Amino acid sequence: MDNSTLCYIEKDDSYLMMHRVRKKNDLNHDKWIGIGGHFEFGESPYDCAIREAYEETGVTLVNPRYRGIVTFVTDDTYTEQMHLFTCTEYTGELSLNCDEGDLEWVKKSEIKNLPIWEGDKIFFELLDSDEPFFSLKLVYEGDELKKVVLNGEKPLDKKA
Repeated sequence: MDNSTLCYIEKDDSYLMMHRVRKKNDLNHDKWIGIGGHFEFGESPYDCAIREAYEETGVTLVNPRYRGIVTFVTDDTYTEQMHLFTCTEYTGELSLNCDEGDLEWVKKSEIKNLPIWEGDKIFFELLDSDEPFFSLKLVYEGDELKKVVLNGEKPLDKKA
């Protein structure tokens, strides 16, 4: 099982989003996501979130808030646990130049109008409602979201 982080830096009712348009063979090609990536050896979720934020934006996160774990299951062959963070403070000079995609501040109210994964719409609802720490399981077949389970309870309606 792979482990990764995803962080949404918040400012003025907006999230810093990445439009993934620069990497070849990218599962997230043309999608809008947060900043983050896969763990390196010995990293904790916090270590990974802070390193990835620095690598992709040039800033150091201050007190990132660990919001939940999102478990992705795809085509019955792959599982990834993504550790989800938000952060309102950082130090350093923010660079919007990233080799993985275009970084842009996006109003929270406009995010659902962007090309994002169906499951992302669900965890954005949880973030916006200030849900306490959560575990969200998203099962995909190809690009289609087939099953959603929140906190191990019964499956949720996929359309959040």
